[in-house]
Amino acid sequence: MQRLYTSCADAETWKQHLADPEKHWRTGYSAKTLAYCWQAAQAEERGLPREVADAADAVPGLKGLALLVGLPEHKVALPGGSRGSQTDLWFLGRTAEKTVSVAVEGKVKESFGPTVGEWIGGDSTELSGKPKRLDALRKILGIEEKTELGAFRYQLIHRTASAVLEAQRFHSKAALMLVHSFGGSTNFDDYREFTGLFGEQRGSRGIFKAGELGETEFYLGWVDGDHKWLAV
Repeated sequence: MQRLYTSCADAETWKQHLADPEKHWRTGYSAKTLAYCWQAAQAEERGLPREVADAADAVPGLKGLALLVGLPEHKVALPGGSRGSQTDLWFLGRTAEKTVSVAVEGKVKESFGPTVGEWIGGDSTELSGKPKRLDALRKILGIEEKTELGAFRYQLIHRTASAVLEAQRFHSKAALMLVHSFGGSTNFDDYREFTGLFGEQRGSRGIFKAGELGETEFYLGWVDGDHKWLAV
């Protein structure tokens, strides 16, 4: 588990934290776009891009959300295997009443990756480790064992779990998994279907409370970012 971090002097500093900097640090793609957007937002009083602050303020439980500390490409250890979830940006935020664990997933035109069924790859043996990981994620997110997950995007499941796990680690009362999109609605249907796992009313753009996981308030959100950051 990583415990020591270096500061981000500017957006270009984020590049060093990528798994493959040469491949992923490209103009018009999510890693670079998200970095420049959020780095510029540090000049704001609350440290959030305006569209994120507005979306949080529209939800009673997150009104006034401000960034306390943010960690680009933050790796969160997940139970049931050795590989963690590398979040584009994780930050600990605060409102007037509580701290909030927020996992931000940046997207332009990139997909959310394989479905759970594709990830499992037809191998349901205990030797693969994947069924054990999936069972652990189900428990974290309160998803019933009888719920079929094969058609849902695996990335959305483990990224959301990472927000909840960090909320528990930092004794925060709330967790939010936020998709910050700069490419329109390319992946919105996948996100919307995923939100349906947590209630009959599927999420639209903005942030909504998806429920409670133990003592942790649980939120999901999709926010569209300013397209000017695609050109940096």
